[in-house]
Amino acid sequence: MRLGIVTIPRGQLPKDGTPMAEYFSKFAEQVESLDYHGIWLTDAFARGRATLDPLSVAGLLCAATKKIEIGTCVIQLPIRHPVEHAHRVQTINLLANGRFRFGVGTGSTKHDFDAVQADYDTRYKVLPGLIETMRRVWNEEAVYGPAITAWPGTKGGPQVMLGAWRSQRWIDLASKLDGWISSGIHSKWEDLELGLKMYRAAGGKRAIVANIHADFRPNADAAPTGHHLTISLIGQTPAEAKDRLKRLADLGVDDALIVAPFDDPSQLEIIRGLV
Repeated sequence: MRLGIVTIPRGQLPKDGTPMAEYFSKFAEQVESLDYHGIWLTDAFARGRATLDPLSVAGLLCAATKKIEIGTCVIQLPIRHPVEHAHRVQTINLLANGRFRFGVGTGSTKHDFDAVQADYDTRYKVLPGLIETMRRVWNEEAVYGPAITAWPGTKGGPQVMLGAWRSQRWIDLASKLDGWISSGIHSKWEDLELGLKMYRAAGGKRAIVANIHADFRPNADAAPTGHHLTISLIGQTPAEAKDRLKRLADLGVDDALIVAPFDDPSQLEIIRGLV
């Protein structure tokens, strides 16, 4: 099972005064030097705390790294225009030299939709069509008007992975894409086990569990998201955390994406030692 790191800055500047771009770059360089498989970014912007645009940060990470994956877990597609967003994603895919992994989903927080006047109630209905539209754009097809010309070497777009619950509808869609991303925040162990069986039966190739929070500091916040964390490495000893990751691997998970404390990069070494 591969390990990736998820970065979720908490709206705080580095304590030592390091510029944010430099801090992000050093963080990504450390992730790569420790031989993690990738670095991933989340998507939120109207939830009462300062956040950063994931594609903008991804552009910075393209320059700071050379070999690891750069991914999103996950972009809320229903609050973006699919043609304009496809163009932005094509740019990141080019800068990453094909290392970009485009994780997408419906979105789960109404505040984000209200902030941009998007329809929260139709998010499940529109998601498949949005994915299809973006893929058509990457293949230089005209959608609403003139086609968007693909930059040389980027035609077809990046790998697309679906962040979704374990319902048959979404599992079937994920199996037709490049991967399925489930959540360590909300997914129960039995949901993950059942979803994996459904996904493999449908022909799915890559199964990812994202947003597995880890913090081995004695004062770690047990609920950093404000929710109870079902699959978490917070408050555990390294031995207990190893057992939990082994349980994921034994279920057949291909990638575990760990949320490392952004303000304490030293924990990246501790987490890497678990596998």
